[in-house]
Amino acid sequence: MPYLALVLFLPWFLLLGALFWLFPRQPRNAWRRRFDLIALLVAFVLSFAGMQWGYALGLADIGTGAIWKQVLATLVAYGAFLAAIFIAVVLRSWLLARQPKT
Repeated sequence: MPYLALVLFLPWFLLLGALFWLFPRQPRNAWRRRFDLIALLVAFVLSFAGMQWGYALGLADIGTGAIWKQVLATLVAYGAFLAAIFIAVVLRSWLLARQPKT
């Protein structure tokens, strides 16, 4: 059951995603909404893939207990989500700074 990591972190992912979506408040145009939506979808997909990968790594190590599979899946999922959001924040701020002021 590698999906326990997703269930446990979904509220936190929603909170971080909402903060990413809401700030900065301006400019709020169609390009920005599209960028934010794609970034959040990529972060979620990478988190899901990382969760699967982390759980598979935990299964491969026979000497660990059952809980460590979940711990590793959770850590990898959270790290993937944060990395994707961090890259999106940096890229978005760089792209917004390059847009002409209207």
